[in-house]
Amino acid sequence: MIFKVAADLVVLFHLLWILFILFGALIGRLVAWVKWLHIGSLVFSLLLQLFRWNCPLTYLEVWLRRQHDPSLGYRGDFLAHYAERLVYLQVSPPAVFLATLLVVGLSAWAYAKKQR
Repeated sequence: MIFKVAADLVVLFHLLWILFILFGALIGRLVAWVKWLHIGSLVFSLLLQLFRWNCPLTYLEVWLRRQHDPSLGYRGDFLAHYAERLVYLQVSPPAVFLATLLVVGLSAWAYAKKQR
């Protein structure tokens, strides 16, 4: 049971991480350490896309699920089930790459605008 709960927590953290990548510049413009954490997350996301690597959180979540029950059909509770749908969208790699570039560009613009 501990592996199932841990896997659900990883999915929730993954969703929060994605939201931070998307909207972190809003807080990063106000708080310096958040800005640098956000820029680091953008660089990391860009590297994942460029090298076509999966996020380490995905590997961790899959490993935890397999430790719990490899044949589990419904993976997680209600919240985790819908969080997974958001985290693991069925989108083509080129579309994900373009979305990543868009987020990086918008974040760079937001940070540059703050500097003025």
